[in-house]
Amino acid sequence: MHDASALPTFEDVLAAAVRLQGHAHRTPVLQSRTLNAQLGAQAFIKCENFQRMGAFKFRGGFNALSRLTPAERRAGVVAYSSGNHAQAVALSAQILDIPATIVMPHDASPAKLAATRGYGATVVGYDRYTDDALAIAQGLAAEHGMRFIPPFDHPDVLSGQGTAALELFQEVGELDALFVCLGGGGLLSGSALTAKALSPTCKIYGVEPEAGNDVQQSLQQGQRVRIATPVTIADGAQTPMVGEITFEIIRRLVDGVHTVTDAQLVQSMRFYAERMKMVVEPTGCLSLAAAIQASEQLQGQRVGIIVSGGNVDLGRFAQLLSQG
Repeated sequence: MHDASALPTFEDVLAAAVRLQGHAHRTPVLQSRTLNAQLGAQAFIKCENFQRMGAFKFRGGFNALSRLTPAERRAGVVAYSSGNHAQAVALSAQILDIPATIVMPHDASPAKLAATRGYGATVVGYDRYTDDALAIAQGLAAEHGMRFIPPFDHPDVLSGQGTAALELFQEVGELDALFVCLGGGGLLSGSALTAKALSPTCKIYGVEPEAGNDVQQSLQQGQRVRIATPVTIADGAQTPMVGEITFEIIRRLVDGVHTVTDAQLVQSMRFYAERMKMVVEPTGCLSLAAAIQASEQLQGQRVGIIVSGGNVDLGRFAQLLSQG
């Protein structure tokens, strides 16, 4: 995959945007005077928590599924996910009338399980800590002739995710810095393709949970590093290893990777809830937490913050907010 000519480009993001027209929501970009004062910068918050199924993942899922041939559509798709990619593929499959099977951990959020089933998908359970979800999904694909749709390491998936940043730049113009939540790298790599094309001097930062800094380690070592499944409230970033395609793009285009603690994520969740009246899942708070942490370097700048999603069980949400 080291051949740059084989990697997705900004043209693929533009093509994805056309496919998503009339299907994905054009999510709002919000500002907060309180946050701007706190950062000493102008922050533009791209709210993918208001996307269909509650997260940016709908963009990549729909883009990938809409590119399947009629025969592939009839055969159906299979995916694995702790939640958001599951719901994205399930909803996209429902819209496009494609049968979908989703491999999900037994301990996935009850809300995410219910939503995935609600979109008409068949759910196959597994143990997050002992089973290999990828192997299960690929086995089902081989057995039933279904197309496997990975959560991030796929050109059509990451190109679709890049349309969130595309809308942000179209709305607010060039930025000095962009903070993007980082798990397997789909949103970050798609955002990087877009930022480099539309705002060439913008610094692009991925943000991982401190307990799961596999991409930070991978960049330091110049190759993908696999870690144990991290223990963090950011369940959307509990990826043990960055994707192959996503890492190639990140390595070339991203300026750095920040990490934040679970306590910082809770503070950002509280800020969004209290000040902006938004429910944001812990993973979706990675970008804001890092921007606050880096505020000394951001004085006077125009800063983009992508909120990846809002799919958090409300009981869990209340429990986390009551901690501090």
